[in-house]
Amino acid sequence: MAIANKNLKYLRKLRGWTQEEFAQKLRIKRSLLGAYEEERADPRIDVLEVVCDMFKLTLDEVLRKDLADNKSNYLAKRRALKLASGRPDIPFVPVKAAAGYLAGYADPEFVDELNTFTLPMLAGGNYRAFEIVGDSMLPTPSGSVIVGEKVNSIDEVKNNTACIVISRNEGIVYKRIQKNGRTKNKLTLVSDNPVFHPYAVNAEEILEVWEAQVVISKMNMQQRWNMNQLADMVTNLQEQVVSLKKRMN
Repeated sequence: MAIANKNLKYLRKLRGWTQEEFAQKLRIKRSLLGAYEEERADPRIDVLEVVCDMFKLTLDEVLRKDLADNKSNYLAKRRALKLASGRPDIPFVPVKAAAGYLAGYADPEFVDELNTFTLPMLAGGNYRAFEIVGDSMLPTPSGSVIVGEKVNSIDEVKNNTACIVISRNEGIVYKRIQKNGRTKNKLTLVSDNPVFHPYAVNAEEILEVWEAQVVISKMNMQQRWNMNQLADMVTNLQEQVVSLKKRMN
C-alpha cells in the first residue's frame, strides 16, 4: 500500500496538521501514523475509510491514485463539491488555525482545505469567516464568528467600519478602522469596548482586510454589562476626554 502511505502524508501536510493532530482525528497513536507515513506498516482499511470521509475521497482514489502528483484533479474535485450548492462558499478560519492562516492565506491549496459553509442571505462575493476571542469588541462576545467580504483596497473602507484585519505584526484582529487623511500610511484600529485603547498600524503591514457582514454567536454567549463594567467604562472615557482636552490646550 505504498501509494496509500504517501497519500496519508500528503493529505496531512495539505491541511497543515502535525502527526499528533492527524493521529487524534484518526483515533490512532502518533507512532502508528508515523509507521504508515514511513511505509513501515500498511494502513488499516478502517483508518483509510475515516480518511475518505474526512477528505471526500473514495477508497479507490486513496489506494490507487498518487494525490500528490494529481493535485489539480484533487483540488478541482473539492472545488466542484463546494460550488454544488450554488451559494458562495465561505472558508472558516478557527482560532487554532490562525497561525497557519498567516502563512497560507494566499495559498489556494491551504484555503481549499479549510472547512466551509454557506449562508442563504449572502449573494455572490468573496467571503471568509473568522473566529474571534477576547472582549475588545463587546457586546460581540468572545467566540463569535465574523463573516467578512474581501476588501480589495483599503481606500474602499469607510471610517468606523468593523473589519477583520490581518497584518504581519498583529495577526488576525476584529476592529473598527479609522483613516487619517494626513497620514495615509497608517490606520487606527478601534475597539467597541472603550476599555481597550485604539492603536495604529502601518498600512504596508496589512495583508488582508475583510469587511464584516454577518456576526454568528450562540445565545448562551450573549454578554451582559454589569454595573462595575459600566462604571469602569465611564471612568475610562472621562480620562480619555481629559487627556484630549489637555492635548488641545
